Amino acid sequence: MSAVRRRIIIVTAVHPPSAHFLPDAYRSLCQQELPEGWEWHWVIQEDGTSDAVAPHVPDDARVTFRQGRAGGPGVARTIALAHAEGEYLKVLDADDQLAPGALARDLAALEGDPSLGWATSRVLDLLPDGSTAGFPGDPEPGPIERGAVLEYWKANGFRAQVHPATLFMRRDLVLALGGWMALPASEDTGLLLALNATSRGWFSSEVGLHYRKWPGQATSQPSHTETAEREARMAVVEARARELGRLNWGYWGVG
Repeated sequence: MSAVRRRIIIVTAVHPPSAHFLPDAYRSLCQQELPEGWEWHWVIQEDGTSDAVAPHVPDDARVTFRQGRAGGPGVARTIALAHAEGEYLKVLDADDQLAPGALARDLAALEGDPSLGWATSRVLDLLPDGSTAGFPGDPEPGPIERGAVLEYWKANGFRAQVHPATLFMRRDLVLALGGWMALPASEDTGLLLALNATSRGWFSSEVGLHYRKWPGQATSQPSHTETAEREARMAVVEARARELGRLNWGYWGVG
């Protein structure tokens, strides 16, 4: 009888323009080394039902591919939770790549401290020529206390000091928060701030993600920075985080 293995679910939302990057993301996953008794499973959810994504999905028993009604990346990630049978969730956007050791470091942080609800790590931009570039402003490595991300984000032009594309989270906490926010963008920032309002986090100063910069990415489009919508997104993201903090509902790592 084989031993029961514990699982990290990798959640990826994808649409046709980013589908051709999936093999690079897959290679970065295959390079991850996990402690004995652990495994990863990759849930890829297409935001829509085209014929353009499936040809790029790896043929691997550890990969689940689903399609559904288009609603944006937050909807795709949240519906993917239906297939996320594991203790932890790791975000991996279709056009990004995990750095070596990222999963093991995230796992060690949360396994080592039951009071932590989530972990993040340093990011390098992956530029079109294959080079990478960092940026200043990372917090000190170690614990991130409740409310700290919200206050930094508010004081620094709605820019968090940790990147939501690196999130590693307890699955039960994400489900309790309702998954990603129902927003046309910034849905991952909304989840980050909700996590920080309800639980302590962790920041690793070692690079955990290569964040691809390319012309087709959603955050490079004019609609992402249109003033009225952006202000509305930021307002509702902040309001949810502050209400969660006011209610003092939280993850305490008990049980």
